[in-house]
Amino acid sequence: MDYNKIGIDAMQEGDFEKAAEAFTKAIEENGQDPVPYINFANLLSSVNELERALAFYNRALELDNSAAAAYYGAGNVYVMKESFSEAKDMFEKALRSGMENGDLFYMLGTVLVKLERPKLALPYLQRAVELNENDTEARFQFGMCLANEEMLDEALAQFETVIEQDPSHADAFYNAGVAYAYKENREKALEMLEGAIGIQPDHMLALHAKQLITQS
Repeated sequence: MDYNKIGIDAMQEGDFEKAAEAFTKAIEENGQDPVPYINFANLLSSVNELERALAFYNRALELDNSAAAAYYGAGNVYVMKESFSEAKDMFEKALRSGMENGDLFYMLGTVLVKLERPKLALPYLQRAVELNENDTEARFQFGMCLANEEMLDEALAQFETVIEQDPSHADAFYNAGVAYAYKENREKALEMLEGAIGIQPDHMLALHAKQLITQS
């Protein structure tokens, strides 16, 4: 029997007890295979048993130090623990081990932002957007990093695409408004800020920015 498949199916159905039993049997059947340890760690992570999850990821990595999925999973656990430096290290190891998907690039970019290294985050967030053009949050964070580097035209292009993809993204409207204000386009700045306030009437940053522009 394929206990890993049984466990994954049970996880997707929300039957965590059945999933745990299946992954335990998979480990008992072949204790040298890192896959069931990774699956069990994913299960533990999903129910917020973070230290136990890390122990299972580490066991998988002892068996196979190129198991990209274990590095990625451990990185996510460290993000949940707000240990962003450790998360960065794990995501970088996942990348070096051959994993290449939009989620990994997005997570690596966001932890670098958390570590106040937005310039380093830029290429990872750009790659996340390239791999998944519909990932509005990756695109928004990419725009924020561009704005941080004072690349206002490029940032605006990203914010406006976010607004097209998700017309309820108040922060994209707000940051587009700020960018237009820096470009001294008062009319467009107010239009974007009004958009943010229309979505979120208590958006304090947008309300304050609008007040500054209308009083100037």
